[in-house]
Amino acid sequence: MISITGDMQEKIDNALVDGAPCFVGTASKDGKPQISMKGSVLVYDDETLAYWERAKRSALTNVQDNPQTIIFYRNGPERINWRFHGTATVHESGEVRDDVMSRTVQAELDRDPERQGVAVLVKIDEITELSGNVLQSRK
Repeated sequence: MISITGDMQEKIDNALVDGAPCFVGTASKDGKPQISMKGSVLVYDDETLAYWERAKRSALTNVQDNPQTIIFYRNGPERINWRFHGTATVHESGEVRDDVMSRTVQAELDRDPERQGVAVLVKIDEITELSGNVLQSRK
């Protein structure tokens, strides 16, 4: 069972302000890996992370072609390293897109003044530490 903790939510939702933005790892349909820093990652619900995809480049193409995604949160001073493994879905319009946009940190929205971005939800299947220790698993 996955249940993102209150501590995780607080840290992830404040990651950009704290100077520790999350990294999103994706892979193309042929398996070529790619990593992007995303200052907009937020906890959407107990088992889902979300982010505002404003760049709409390779990371977006990758999750559309291969939804297996990893989000990495690292806070060096606190020695916290969480990896959230999951499956992404893209929301180009509608209620989910609007909800994610309304919850996205202002600094990220300011970089998308025309609000051309899309919402990406990542349903989490497993949460691990950098050591590989499994904290939570849907299995």
